[in-house]
Amino acid sequence: MAVSDDPGHGLGDVIIDSAAQEPYPHRGPHFPVAVKQRAYRFDGLGNYFIKDWDLSDGTGDEFHWYHIELPKGNHQLAQAAEYLIEVLCPPFRLHDILTLVSNGPFVGHVDGALVFRVNSPGPAASDFTLRLAARVTERSVITVSLGRVPRLEFSPAGRSLLSEIPSVEEQKHGTEAVVIPEHVLEFLLTMNHSEEGDNPVPKRVSNLLVHIIDTHVDHIQDIVTKLEMELDTVELDSDKGGSMFKRKMLDDRKFPKMHLILQRLLQVVSHCEQVFPRVKEKCASKTWFASEDIVTLEELIARLRRIKENLGFLVNRVMAIQAGLDSWQSEQINKKLYYLSFLSMIFLPLSVVTGVFGMNVGGLPWTGQKGPGIDNGFLNVLIICAVLLLLVLLLLFTFPSLIDRFNGWRGQLLNKTRSFGRRSSLIRSIDKYQRI
Repeated sequence: MAVSDDPGHGLGDVIIDSAAQEPYPHRGPHFPVAVKQRAYRFDGLGNYFIKDWDLSDGTGDEFHWYHIELPKGNHQLAQAAEYLIEVLCPPFRLHDILTLVSNGPFVGHVDGALVFRVNSPGPAASDFTLRLAARVTERSVITVSLGRVPRLEFSPAGRSLLSEIPSVEEQKHGTEAVVIPEHVLEFLLTMNHSEEGDNPVPKRVSNLLVHIIDTHVDHIQDIVTKLEMELDTVELDSDKGGSMFKRKMLDDRKFPKMHLILQRLLQVVSHCEQVFPRVKEKCASKTWFASEDIVTLEELIARLRRIKENLGFLVNRVMAIQAGLDSWQSEQINKKLYYLSFLSMIFLPLSVVTGVFGMNVGGLPWTGQKGPGIDNGFLNVLIICAVLLLLVLLLLFTFPSLIDRFNGWRGQLLNKTRSFGRRSSLIRSIDKYQRI
């Protein structure tokens, strides 16, 4: 046995099999460095060991766990399938790869193994695209995740930060208390679960499966909690901020984007609600699945329902805030229209006066334009304008009634045409019957 320290994943001092020279091997020329493999061996007594990647099953009370972490990035689904083919084939076939990497929910038995996935569609680079697939047998578990899942790893007991005596940064060093920076406290406050150090090492496959599902639900809960805190901050800023801040939020489409994110998370939770109850039903018939783990799965399903309700509340809040911003924008437009109407009210009489005295006709008052044949020019223009105004008003008030009469006359004509057509067809049918 050898001891290894892996600070990148919080594993601390873990025991590695002497045969495992490289804990995270990368097989194949097309296998990128960002794709990570982890293989663990559990002895069934609360201890675990890092082993080499051979996709073998455990013997006796031992069982193995093989985890593949696909990178987040702008890669297609077919490229993710190529990664799995590199690392899982042989011994697995293409059908096994497709059941793990395809989008959408799935639960079923493939070659005697229980396979389920909760892969949400969407760009792989998004923080709100969650994918988890697992292949479970009595002596081994294979899981595939998109990106790192918090709290999925294990650390030795007694190494948890939550079990230490905390201290603030300003306190003098040299005491037994552990100094916790402010940003670490902010990070811990956004989590509804403990860190890796508090994860109990599973003693059977059912414990491991419950742990994997639990961390996935915790991951969803963390994202919802961060969104809720962000929404609280934005809502407070929008109440305190002025018109510039509100206009910026409208230009950035802050709340429509958040609404789309919440809809995507609702889809993720819906997939989990479809899959995990069926996983519980199928595991309940397994002799190697512990009854207390069935109860834990029921609690996780109840947590998913509460998360879905919380997401519904967040969607309603986002819609209410967006409605308030739309109302504020309408008020701003109405104020501008009011000012424009006020200016129009001021300049309209002036425009009428300048238009009247700008007419090139005779008889215009106060201009001295008089002469034989042009004295009645201004009067004639006023008479023509009055007649046109009366015609427009008459047409305006009588046009709806004319339209109603026209529609009634058109309907009567159509009814007569239909009745005449029916009568003609009846007469033709009677004549044809008489000829027969």
